[in-house]
Amino acid sequence: MLGWALTFLLVAIVAGILGFGGIAIASVAIARVLFFIFLLVFIVTLMLHLLRGRAPPI
Repeated sequence: MLGWALTFLLVAIVAGILGFGGIAIASVAIARVLFFIFLLVFIVTLMLHLLRGRAPPI
């Protein structure tokens, strides 16, 4: 998911340089949403890992 966010950010930068403002704005918006979804999933999984602790040895 982070890869997709970086891809859309790259598309936005290239579109901005070439003068395609609408595409650049849309790509930045998509990249921002994907980044925050990635960040939310990362924080949730980190908290679950910390709360669960280590598994008992077998």
